[in-house]
Amino acid sequence: MAWITKPSGSTKIETRDEPYLTAAMKARLSSVTLPRYETKLAALLPCLHEVQHAYGWIPAQAMMEIAAFLSIKPAEVIDTASFYEEYWLKPKGKHLIAVCRSIACEVCDHQKITDAIREKLGIEVGETTDDDRFTLVEVECLGSCDTAPVALIDEKLFERLTPEAVVKAIDSTRDEQGHH
Repeated sequence: MAWITKPSGSTKIETRDEPYLTAAMKARLSSVTLPRYETKLAALLPCLHEVQHAYGWIPAQAMMEIAAFLSIKPAEVIDTASFYEEYWLKPKGKHLIAVCRSIACEVCDHQKITDAIREKLGIEVGETTDDDRFTLVEVECLGSCDTAPVALIDEKLFERLTPEAVVKAIDSTRDEQGHH
């Protein structure tokens, strides 16, 4: 198989005038986070979390700002952020639905849960609804194997799911927000 090259060196990063890594964030990271680590590189994960917590994802501009703040190579930030599933490198919906696909949930037919969500929302795994309300993902383990199949909607765990129960959970999430 041949190598496929991409012009990453000439890729233009979409930027905005206002920084993502704000002065307040830098102050908090400098006073609270950095002192806990032996090197600045070691503080990379908490810096990524700080940005993602504030914006729901980590824009390319923010990764460049983190690299400058930590005095590390942008490639180290991008490699790290793209390696871990927990970091979002593109915007996600207001509500995140994470269906467990580990062995216990697989045995308990997690696929029926995913299929019910796909049908309800009209999206595939990894996609976001057109109204930016819901993003669907599958994850390796939610640590509730004895109550499989399970899913998280935002930070609420739904256990012993059926296709009907997950659709009801989605509807209740919409209702809580005043949307139908």
